[in-house]
Amino acid sequence: MAPNNIVVLGAGVSGLTTAYLLSKDASNSITVVSKHMPGDYDIEYCSPWAGANYFPFGKGGTSAAKWEKATWPVLKEITENHPEAGIHFRDALVYNRKKDQSASLFASELARKDPWFKDVVPNFRELPSSELSPEIDNASRFTSVCINTTIYLPWLVGQCRKNGVIFKRASIKHIASAATLHHSGQKAGLVVNCTGLSSKKLGGVLDDKLYPIRGQIVVVRNDPGPMLATSGTDDGEDEVLYIMTRAAGGGTILGGSYQKNQWDPLPDPNLAVRIMKRAIAAHPGLVKEGEGIEGLDIVRHGVGLRPYREGGPRIERERVEGVDVVHNYGHGGFGYQASFGCAGSAVKLVNEVLGTGRAKL
Repeated sequence: MAPNNIVVLGAGVSGLTTAYLLSKDASNSITVVSKHMPGDYDIEYCSPWAGANYFPFGKGGTSAAKWEKATWPVLKEITENHPEAGIHFRDALVYNRKKDQSASLFASELARKDPWFKDVVPNFRELPSSELSPEIDNASRFTSVCINTTIYLPWLVGQCRKNGVIFKRASIKHIASAATLHHSGQKAGLVVNCTGLSSKKLGGVLDDKLYPIRGQIVVVRNDPGPMLATSGTDDGEDEVLYIMTRAAGGGTILGGSYQKNQWDPLPDPNLAVRIMKRAIAAHPGLVKEGEGIEGLDIVRHGVGLRPYREGGPRIERERVEGVDVVHNYGHGGFGYQASFGCAGSAVKLVNEVLGTGRAKL
């Protein structure tokens, strides 16, 4: 039987995870085609800049929550059994101030009391009010994971290659042309579009519901211990507070910002100062007593553009100029923590198109 020739377009966490799941079926012959690959740092390529961790954003009962719920057990299994993947378990603290709650806040679901994921993550508990400062209305603590993206993305590449996936660098202008780039030299029967924000300008897609949400971070060598996030800050609705230490020496991420439709690739030095000051105020143990931001040992400053899509990620099938396409893009700031759930949904659509009826996680 002839193999199912498939091109996966994009090598961020969504593209790599989708290719990995598809490669578990030996009847699939897969080529990953991408302008950017793990190891690159480019403003067009969001995945390397992510924290990344498991802090659920999806509102209960939504597709986003379903995808995040489906992803947790896979990340847990990888963390337990594949230390080479660059993920570790971390204690996590989330603080909520009611004055922050609005639809524009990235952590509104994460920080609310009695969230849906309390029955998903281990060791979830609400902190008693006696342990909270006056400005905090409620808080929770649970076991999460933090991902070293510089290790995890290449690990996904390795898993794909072990299963026979071929990787090619290319820039394309139209989604249909990707079908001609399968490594066999034959036209692929299907293209999976995981191009993130690039789908806004990609011919045959041109998704005007996509826009960037700019995130700025500071990476430091200091280790504060538990991960932390708050529902907002006093510095404006588009500035946020989160702290997480990546596995295997990946440094501690101090964030950040949530700036909608902002394309600037350069770090704002004033924002960087506010990020560092907020982090120290929330986690004084980051530095020695009395040191302030001068006590932070900075590795680098970074900016990433989260590929946000109005109405949520696009995971659907269509036919474009005679080419079958399955889309999996537009995950905003929750690409890693929903990666296996979203990729699983995309794989089901691929199998529908190919008529196999098989989806494997």
